[in-house]
Amino acid sequence: MTKKIPFLLACALAIPLWAAGPNHWIATWAASPAPQLPDAEQMRAAKLEFENQTLREVVHVSLGGGEVRVRLSNAYGNQPVELAAVHIALAGQKSQVTAGSDRALTFSGRTSVMIPANALVLSDPVKLDVPAESNVAISIFIPKAASGAGIHYAAQQTSYIASGDVTGAAALPDDAATITSWVYLTGVDVLAPESASTIVAFGDSITDGSHSTVDANHRWPNILAARLLAQRRRKQLAVVDSGIGGNRILHDGHSNVRFGVNALARFERDVLAQPGAKYVIVLEGINDLGHAGQSAPASETVSAEDLIVGLKQMIARAHERGLKIFGATLTPFEGAANGYFTPEKEVKRKAVNEWIRTGKGFDGFVDFDKAARDPAHPDRFLASYDSGDHLHPGDAGYKAMGEAIDLSLFK
Repeated sequence: MTKKIPFLLACALAIPLWAAGPNHWIATWAASPAPQLPDAEQMRAAKLEFENQTLREVVHVSLGGGEVRVRLSNAYGNQPVELAAVHIALAGQKSQVTAGSDRALTFSGRTSVMIPANALVLSDPVKLDVPAESNVAISIFIPKAASGAGIHYAAQQTSYIASGDVTGAAALPDDAATITSWVYLTGVDVLAPESASTIVAFGDSITDGSHSTVDANHRWPNILAARLLAQRRRKQLAVVDSGIGGNRILHDGHSNVRFGVNALARFERDVLAQPGAKYVIVLEGINDLGHAGQSAPASETVSAEDLIVGLKQMIARAHERGLKIFGATLTPFEGAANGYFTPEKEVKRKAVNEWIRTGKGFDGFVDFDKAARDPAHPDRFLASYDSGDHLHPGDAGYKAMGEAIDLSLFK
């Protein structure tokens, strides 16, 4: 005789497993890679060549979760790279990790992974309670001689290099070398409720947090993430930083590969491909104005109309993928040295900003110019917000920028 299944149990069994809880991945931290330095000597000087070494990289996530995975990249690498062991843990002080939090990662079930040139791999998910706004350490063992790839040069965060496979060590030796770049590591994702999504901050050094305090997480995207978390919204929002110092909309960083490829070229990988991306804030264009005739050829001089066309291309591509895209006005730069600023370039900056504010091309805008400028001298940063180079904010300036974002944009 067949036993009857109780009605409530039968209903529970009929519910798909994916409906029982969190069911999609969102990016909670990211970094945008730039090409490798042009010769081996430069790579060695930058501590970006490895052999029989562990690289312990520290990152600051925005949203937390109970299940996590990482994205490892050989972007711009010209050879495959073998990563023999990769671990993730909650970060402690300096190179330490929190006791009991270390997890070995696998890749399609294997404990090691070979990443082809210019490719990306995802780790298998692992259970780990990652608090919101916490630091996470990813430790990577590189057994054979390899040049760093997937490099984000200006991390504003200290990472560590030690001899041998110490991926599972509670702390690296006191003599571990340090770098302030992220290598091979381009993303950390968490499993989150279907209502959760990601805001991508896309830009140049001002989005990347240049001149902010190292290890303090004072970039404007960090400030935005903290504000969203404090608001305790029902709809959770992560914030990832896809800024690259020196980046331009329309030209590559030929004179300095650290500046990355042009923004239109990297928009797919650094914005549209981010898991869970729903919104993007674009702050790009000041380097297109400033570099031409300075660190880039005068032939790369652009007009305000050229920059607006580039921004319109980003808008079209974001809308094609269902993302809302917000424009950020370009911040003041009068006083920036060596011909970076000129009165002619300032006219173009104002024209771009006027279009962002009134052109109705974007789904909304963030007025970073207004937030950062000196009311008595609006072509310059407010002195207390200026890092000192008249181009980049300091910590107080980044805080003002992050606080100037209207959270109602993210409905």
